[in-house]
Amino acid sequence: MSEKLTLTDWAAAAAKEVKGRDLKWHTPEGIVVKPLYTADDTADIDPGLPGFAPFTRGVRASMYAGRPWTIRQYAGFSTAEASNAFYRRNLAAGQKGLSVAFDLATHRGYDSDHPRVTGDVGKAGVAIDTIDDMKILFDGIPLDTMSVSMTMNGAVIPILAFFIVTGEEQGVPQAQLDGTIQNDILKEFMVRNTYIYPPEPSMRIIADIIAYTSAHMPKFNSISISGYHMQEAGATQLQELAFTIADGREYAKAAMASGLDLDAFAGRLSFFFAIGMNFFMEIAKLRAARKLWHRVMTDLGAKDERSKMLRTHCQTSGVSLTEQDPYNNVVRTTVEAMAAMLGGTQSLHTNALDEAIALPTDFSARIARNTQIVLQEETGMTKVVDPLGGSYYIESLTEELVDKAWEIIQRVEAEGGMAKAVAAGWPKAMIEEAAAGQAARVDKGEQVIVGVNKYKLAEQDPIDILDVDNVAVRESQIARIARSKAGRDEAKCIAALDALREGARGTANLLALAVEAARQRATLGEISSAMEDIFGRYDTVPTPVSGIYGGAHAFDAAWQGLKEGVVSLETRNGRRPRMLVAKMGQDGHDRGANLVSSAFGDLGFDVVPGPLFQTPSEAAKLAIERDVDVVGASSLAAGHKTLIPELIGHLRDAGRGDIKVIAGGVIPAQDYQYLRDAGVQGIFGPGTNLVEAAGDVLRLLGHNMPPVEEAAE
Repeated sequence: MSEKLTLTDWAAAAAKEVKGRDLKWHTPEGIVVKPLYTADDTADIDPGLPGFAPFTRGVRASMYAGRPWTIRQYAGFSTAEASNAFYRRNLAAGQKGLSVAFDLATHRGYDSDHPRVTGDVGKAGVAIDTIDDMKILFDGIPLDTMSVSMTMNGAVIPILAFFIVTGEEQGVPQAQLDGTIQNDILKEFMVRNTYIYPPEPSMRIIADIIAYTSAHMPKFNSISISGYHMQEAGATQLQELAFTIADGREYAKAAMASGLDLDAFAGRLSFFFAIGMNFFMEIAKLRAARKLWHRVMTDLGAKDERSKMLRTHCQTSGVSLTEQDPYNNVVRTTVEAMAAMLGGTQSLHTNALDEAIALPTDFSARIARNTQIVLQEETGMTKVVDPLGGSYYIESLTEELVDKAWEIIQRVEAEGGMAKAVAAGWPKAMIEEAAAGQAARVDKGEQVIVGVNKYKLAEQDPIDILDVDNVAVRESQIARIARSKAGRDEAKCIAALDALREGARGTANLLALAVEAARQRATLGEISSAMEDIFGRYDTVPTPVSGIYGGAHAFDAAWQGLKEGVVSLETRNGRRPRMLVAKMGQDGHDRGANLVSSAFGDLGFDVVPGPLFQTPSEAAKLAIERDVDVVGASSLAAGHKTLIPELIGHLRDAGRGDIKVIAGGVIPAQDYQYLRDAGVQGIFGPGTNLVEAAGDVLRLLGHNMPPVEEAAE
């Protein structure tokens, strides 16, 4: 009989195989992952059972063995008619719930005829200006049986009011409406930036929505507390987990402070997490989230165990998708969908292969949707509840995430709660530092992205993409606004808007007043503006982090060559090269812009981080006032064909055609020539190596230096 093997035996064998190389992995979260886990790592961990507190293993005892997760697709584009047709095709093909994407003009509370949104209408979601748009969006889709999720935060009051009135006019009472409104403003101030009002009135809006839905809409989730956009902005899974749970705690406290009973509304709170490519970390994150939420709600005084269940929707990562070799994205989405399933999500959206550069086509959406159907129908993965429960690695990783996230949550509470933490700015700074660190690892090749920094194709094959005619959509929306206004009782509409304005000044429930305004055919912009008259509109200027990206490259020859190039230009011109990083239109996603500002600032450029939401004329004016050499226009929401040529036109009209304009972000290769013809002198798509991009910009500014690859040799 052989002797029992020990960990010492294994360690000796492993060391011999790898010849002394350390097999431990240090994750971006600061977690040390060992190459082997055993029963010793879980000796003190009791994960419990599915359906029982603290719900680590799932919120239902039967989980997917009883009913699989809901298949959702987050979609919306162009007009309400086009989106409605897309929804109906997807529902007929096996989709089980709707998840509505709105365009950025709608998010920011502007009607499509507003001069600030010329490049945004219909581009990154569906344009909703009136109750007529909402009725068309759900035409033929019975709201008494269909669960509808709406990703809306800034203009949450008019959108939810339109949805309620659309249900009424379909003959569906409010009590039968089923779905979720995101209604998560704290993460907007942290990362996504599609806010309208300052933090304090924004928190009041959330409490009013929770109060109204608790009283009138028992099947409707009044808030979807979202970590998704944090991870998309660069947060580690640990940061996403901790800040999302802390946000949820803040919202629960705000509702309680307004007089609501915790157990009366807690069951209608839901969550929304991103699922990226760190497979086991994502599984452990969802399990840890359930355990943490149970702890938080117990601490707040919840009595009903159902109040302590964390129910979540998940979406596969958008930022993990690549423009390069895009069919790899099908594999990425499949891996991420499996992680969401193994982590115990209640519903799931799978991104399409082309979403690194455009909205999905019918072809790519079908593959994304069928990814979930195949997992449910063909793999047998739904037959066992929490199949990874008891895994030495998963249980240990779950517990470590719980402990590390709790440390951050306690810091938040010690400093007065999440609203104060967001106002102080330190969560946003943490996320931006993590984003800069990740970008540096990718650019250096330390973090592999297949097809981008390893196993690259010599030539990229073009793929068909969905292109929305922004001009045509805006014209059709303006015409519908005019028809709606012409057909309404103007006196009743004005009276409803006046009541909403006075309610904002006082303490009345804002959603109740907005529902009446929607019945009187007030537009989304009018409802938003009535509250803006009292609350004001919130603005911010990015403050990029410094030293993270450059610190990671400090000993690279190519980086040092670029820094010398910057010094050379400074010597020649009498000042450092100056760049305006411009964010035009209503797109608040600023990860790319902040990374560019951080990297170029670390190189020695004089960087002017432009305010969010500029018009082309405002960006041109700022570029001229600051006497910049180059404007880097960041685009993530498909407004580039409208906004960037307009910027170049304003510069030329002002006699400053010498200021060079470059473009970066989510720009399809099919649009490159259009932008070049308009005068763009450099285009940097998704996955661009910032070191190489900086070399291109220096050459554009007249510094005669070799390409980065040669400089590094």
